[in-house]
Amino acid sequence: MTLKDTAEEWRITASETPFTGNKTAVRTDDVVMPDGSVSRRDYQVHPGSVAVLALDEHDRVVVLRQYRHPVRQRLWEIPAGLLDVPGENPLNAAQRELYEEAHIKAEDWRVLTDVYTTPGGCDEAVRIFLARELSEAEGERFAVEEEELDMELARVPLDELVRGVLAGDLHNNCLVVGVLSLTAALRGDGLDALRPADAPWPARPFES
Repeated sequence: MTLKDTAEEWRITASETPFTGNKTAVRTDDVVMPDGSVSRRDYQVHPGSVAVLALDEHDRVVVLRQYRHPVRQRLWEIPAGLLDVPGENPLNAAQRELYEEAHIKAEDWRVLTDVYTTPGGCDEAVRIFLARELSEAEGERFAVEEEELDMELARVPLDELVRGVLAGDLHNNCLVVGVLSLTAALRGDGLDALRPADAPWPARPFES
């Protein structure tokens, strides 16, 4: 048996979009099941996202703390953002997010992992990059607004973040997946064995 997710699409007999928001929408599809019956599925349509696990020379990860209204919590996260432009190169988007949220640039970029955040109810796909060889970005800092106005920034040792994840103290999806994936890579074939930053991404095809 090959452990690999594969593309597949069951027949849809009807589809509508009852809600369209600023960045996402809700779609309702009537999907034909294997026994021929039809079931209705509601899900969020999402443009996709990128996230950046930025690792410095002291094995510390750049993290930020931000209020997230849907869960009513201030979460420790890694820099991340939406793929605002259809077909946008995810590496370019990741570099932009690292600059805007942390005022940092990186010389070495790899794909750490690709995930669907909540495939049972949302089609959001996220590519998490590993960024190394960090330095302060040039020029003025990006002007933040809304929830980012009181955002906290820190560099935390990787081991400390792993302990926080396993203790149930850290919950952000990209942070959890990122730090555990990085730990696995370090204990496995090493960081140089990770996919290149421009590796294909079938979930969100992009122009090179």
